[in-house]
Amino acid sequence: MNFSTSKPRAARRGASAVLALATLALASAQAAVNSGSTGADGALSPTVNTEIQLPASGVLNYTSVNIPSGVTVKFKKNSNNTPVYILSSGDITIAGTIDVRGGDAYATGTYGDGVLGDDGLPGVGGPGGFDGGRGGRDDLQQRPEVIRGGSGLGPGGGPGGLEGGNGCTATGYYKYTGIGGGYATKAFQSNGEGYNCTAGTVTVYGKAYGSPLLQPLLGGSGGGGGRGGATYAGSGGGAGGGAVLLAASGTVRITGTVNARGGDGGGLGGSNAGGQGAGGSGGAIRVVGTTVTGNGGLYADGGCINYNNSPRQYCGATGGGSQYGGAPGRIRIEGEAITFSGTASPAYVADVPNPIFIAEAPSLRIASIAGQTVPANPTGNADVTLPGSTTGPIDVVFQTVNVPVGNTVLLRVVPAYGQPIEALSPAISGASASGTTNVSVTLPAGPSVLQATTTYTVVVAGTLDLSRFAQNEEVEKVEVTVAMAGEAKARVLTVSGKAYDVSYAALRAAGFRG
Repeated sequence: MNFSTSKPRAARRGASAVLALATLALASAQAAVNSGSTGADGALSPTVNTEIQLPASGVLNYTSVNIPSGVTVKFKKNSNNTPVYILSSGDITIAGTIDVRGGDAYATGTYGDGVLGDDGLPGVGGPGGFDGGRGGRDDLQQRPEVIRGGSGLGPGGGPGGLEGGNGCTATGYYKYTGIGGGYATKAFQSNGEGYNCTAGTVTVYGKAYGSPLLQPLLGGSGGGGGRGGATYAGSGGGAGGGAVLLAASGTVRITGTVNARGGDGGGLGGSNAGGQGAGGSGGAIRVVGTTVTGNGGLYADGGCINYNNSPRQYCGATGGGSQYGGAPGRIRIEGEAITFSGTASPAYVADVPNPIFIAEAPSLRIASIAGQTVPANPTGNADVTLPGSTTGPIDVVFQTVNVPVGNTVLLRVVPAYGQPIEALSPAISGASASGTTNVSVTLPAGPSVLQATTTYTVVVAGTLDLSRFAQNEEVEKVEVTVAMAGEAKARVLTVSGKAYDVSYAALRAAGFRG
């Protein structure tokens, strides 16, 4: 949610609540695939390029889906920024294109379109994905509070460019450039980790998150914006790719393309221009069907940068020379029979069908900021506005459902410009069915996005046999992570210390409650 002031010339302070996450490991195989589609949206069979408005849930219930060659289907995001869930009680055939890519950042300086007002603006996330960070503002005096680039949004948002010279500090090598968004892997700064800097010494990067299980289904994170220059702003970061589920009770046939790539950092040029914004991370593609076949393409690569008016240049996020990209996303195919022979980048994970959705999952939300109630479905854009006179720490109140009391919540504040701020709450009080806690934090001037996560552990040794999720080894504990976007994430921990990601829905089906 976002809060700001209406006072003339007063400092503006804002906070945006982004949905909370929860993750759990894979479920056991099911005898047959049931997409769960109600068929309420009829058959999807467009003959021209189409943009579909997502409902609040993000779920589209079709009887069948047939996207012919030459036709591209895009989706207009809902206010909750959910992934795209395409369910079919029949078959799904993709001969054309499903496009949930992350948006590219705007060109800046002499590279731009002549409209200085859009210089430094980041890319906009695909459905379920997150925006890039803003490019730092231009300033002849190069004041840090003005020129710092904004961090990308999302769990793996890449940090923005900073003041200072190059070198192997904790922030990497080229301080003035943004860092790509992380997802399936970390995203390191150009010429940083293991290249000009000793491996393991760089501590600032786009964080890895999520699970190959794609439960929860999460989109990619934004790349950081570049530092502002003396004459022109830094360029913005590319956005994270969106997330899409294709689930059919029958056959999923893909001979066309499903594109969930991250967006590119904006191009920039001109004397005394700012630093380069980085690419967003790739999104997520999950395909579930009784049979999954075809020779098409599934793409969830990280974004790159626009260079010399050419997109997708200087890709990569491993810290090598001239790499300004975001990390790859995730691709997963589940089917009783999988004969898909097309291209998948990154490579897909194959498995038997797992539950489509998680029932009775734990949840976390921001309830209020400085006494102001947060909307039940925050948009991440001006959800809460505080007076410009607001100073000092303010209270952020959290509400939890199905989360054990005694655990804590980590708040992450991402300002439009500059580095994120983190604060840890006291223990959750109340009851597991309905808990609450709060944290006190001083917000920076200007708009900010607030994100929150909580992780807890449930001891199951001697009470519940979950060994089938851990290669027949006894499971001692289940670790659950709940955030503000997506579903719960889980991991089983064995008595010998091994850890396995598992679908939360599968654990629920096996009798786990926590």
